[in-house]
Amino acid sequence: MTNDVAVLGVGMHPWGKWGKNFVEYGIEAALAALDDAGVDWQDIQFVAGGETVRNGYPGYVAGSTFVQALGWNGARVSSSYAACASGATALEAARTRILAGLCDVALVIGADTTPKGFLAPVAGERWDDPDWLRFRLIGATNPAYFALYARRRMDLYGATQADFAKVKIKNAKHGLHNPYARYRKEVTEAEIAASPMVADPLRLLDICATSDGAAAVVLTSLDYAKRKGASSPVRVRAISTVTPQFPNTVIEMPNFATDSAAAVAPPERTFMDSIAHACYDESGISPEDVNVAEVYDLSTALELDWYEHLGLCKAGEAEKLLNDGDTTLGGRVPVNPSGGLACFGEAVPAQALAQVCEITWQLRGQATGRQAVLPNGGAPTVGITANKGLFGHGSSVLLTK
Repeated sequence: MTNDVAVLGVGMHPWGKWGKNFVEYGIEAALAALDDAGVDWQDIQFVAGGETVRNGYPGYVAGSTFVQALGWNGARVSSSYAACASGATALEAARTRILAGLCDVALVIGADTTPKGFLAPVAGERWDDPDWLRFRLIGATNPAYFALYARRRMDLYGATQADFAKVKIKNAKHGLHNPYARYRKEVTEAEIAASPMVADPLRLLDICATSDGAAAVVLTSLDYAKRKGASSPVRVRAISTVTPQFPNTVIEMPNFATDSAAAVAPPERTFMDSIAHACYDESGISPEDVNVAEVYDLSTALELDWYEHLGLCKAGEAEKLLNDGDTTLGGRVPVNPSGGLACFGEAVPAQALAQVCEITWQLRGQATGRQAVLPNGGAPTVGITANKGLFGHGSSVLLTK
């Protein structure tokens, strides 16, 4: 018995700051995915929505909100909130329902309208909420944590600000011709060095913006895909939504302390390492098989961490992988051919699904202007996404063709 499901259709709304209701973006992405799949909305049996929960926004009912906007069709519905990992959690809900035999075709949607500036907690006093406390007590915005991770990398492995800048330069070049990217402009190391310092050692151009945007995926059983004429669709081979294991000895946003390892030894794999490896374990595919990856580059330094967490290289070797050109288009394993968050900015519940859309286009050979190519001239056959949501939500999707 296979645990594979088919990605029959994908669609996106361009990222930007459009100032509209997130539902509008989600509907455009959903209709594009349905068109790509050749599936009529009335045939969708299950809808999984990635929630937008911020500032009292009506994303608390994201799943049914999208269904109502598309036109009530009686589909079953779910809503998933896992911060930046919401899209993968919604995708897992749809995959699980298909594999259980409870439906044949599902639509997964994530969309967001973000406020100006750094993401912040909902107003009010909540002394038992660590996300609220880190802002109230120590003023730690997200970039403050990104800077801590960057400093850790510099201290452990000798990474430099020049290494971080090369990540931004690479991703800006990748996203130059991506019609869904918000920022489509190449940058130089001098421009990065001249941008304002946000949280030392990270400058403004080292850190992703917040954006509006949406992505959608039509997921089906393999039998349904075959009936629709898709004899060799992109397949979801594994999805990881793991949480940390105790003791978690590396700081996780929004906490301001790690777990103590005085009584219990740390796990064999850190939380970040475990995210993608859960996909490898489930699928039987190894890191050496991966041809292309989309990772969550909230900062340039974090992308380097992801190379190691995905098993693309050993700990401390990410800078060499980058500087050798292995993660650039034309290299051994291109990372963020879409341009990543460097070119998109962050639309929280849509981002994990946007990664799946990009890997799908890459495996189909449809990523015009940014297509990864194997040494034999063909399109990649194995791609993986990686992402992490606030409060310990892991997110990784492994796809093949």
